[in-house]
Amino acid sequence: MRRSSDILAAILDNPTDLAHVRSLTSDDVTYVSLNFDHPDLRRIMPWCGTSRGAESIVKTFVDVSRYWEVLSFERDALFGEEGCAALFGRFTYRSRVLGKTVTSPFAVFAKVREGRCYYLQFMEDTLATSASFRSDGAWTFRSDPNGETVTF
Repeated sequence: MRRSSDILAAILDNPTDLAHVRSLTSDDVTYVSLNFDHPDLRRIMPWCGTSRGAESIVKTFVDVSRYWEVLSFERDALFGEEGCAALFGRFTYRSRVLGKTVTSPFAVFAKVREGRCYYLQFMEDTLATSASFRSDGAWTFRSDPNGETVTF
């Protein structure tokens, strides 16, 4: 039987091929892309949130390539144990509409049972990636309890 880390790596080797992804996932695989549920972020990046099925994984990676040109996708560490695996790395994308380039760390977590992935979660610097689509206006943040604001 393949190790959990091998299954995770294999999914990410060809995440836009539905037959390939189906061969490595359960029929009801849960896929979490960037967050569990964030309607405003979904308006910017429609694949965000929780979905089910291998189709949702494939659709995400197809859509990412539609919205951004993938300049690099580098794996830094892959490890796992029976039933779980994690992959960490970095990617650089250029938004296709605005031509803005962003580099972000990423992390992918997978749960595997009986040789198939049944849970996959992909995380990245969502503030940076969504900002690659920002076309105008300012963002003002107030996080500092001392009253400082940050505006982009």
